[in-house]
Amino acid sequence: MSRYELLIFDWDGTLVDSIGRIVESVRVAARAFDLPPRDDVSIKAIIGLALTDAISTLYPHIDDPVLIDEFRRRYSEHYLALEAQPSALYPGVASALQEFRERGHLLAVATGKGRKGLDRVLAGQGWTEFFDVTRCADETAGKPDPLMIEEILAHCDMRPEQALMIGDSVFDLQMAQRAGVDSVAVAYGAQPVEKLQAHGPRLVINRFAELATWLGEPQSTEVNEHVG
Repeated sequence: MSRYELLIFDWDGTLVDSIGRIVESVRVAARAFDLPPRDDVSIKAIIGLALTDAISTLYPHIDDPVLIDEFRRRYSEHYLALEAQPSALYPGVASALQEFRERGHLLAVATGKGRKGLDRVLAGQGWTEFFDVTRCADETAGKPDPLMIEEILAHCDMRPEQALMIGDSVFDLQMAQRAGVDSVAVAYGAQPVEKLQAHGPRLVINRFAELATWLGEPQSTEVNEHVG
């Protein structure tokens, strides 16, 4: 088996194709309060952060906690309505995760979603008991603080060098760096490849199945080039 015994996954934009719904929900909430619109690039740049941090990044002039809470509520209401039909897994995710499990890897999720939201989508996928541990932004420090990964490592009794973080945002990769954990960057998610590569991932993947192939091969200590 790969030296990475513990695989830690981001959720939105890494396992699940939910980016468009997140962008739409942010815009709907902003319009409800007559806030200036933000473009796709700006909204995608905050995906991965806890929702409160995301709002503060997009609208730093908002300092009223009541307004921030109302923005969160509007966002969540719209997103939940869209999720009546759950966002699809990216191609190859279900089979690759099952393969990782059969190879003996421990599997974890580290997400900017809240616990209620993650539990709902896990249940929708039939994965309530699938992952060994999951951590959410509303129950620990949000990304890119390393605490989320540190708690996962402690739960699984693993050292940083035994773990690998897989994510589509700079916050995922920064979190991994700060925890002393290697990372894989996902090129099909929310953020541009050049920004991800600046944070030293071992590999950049265009398709989720590439991760299974790479983990099945001997891994050198060198940074891998973008798989194209």
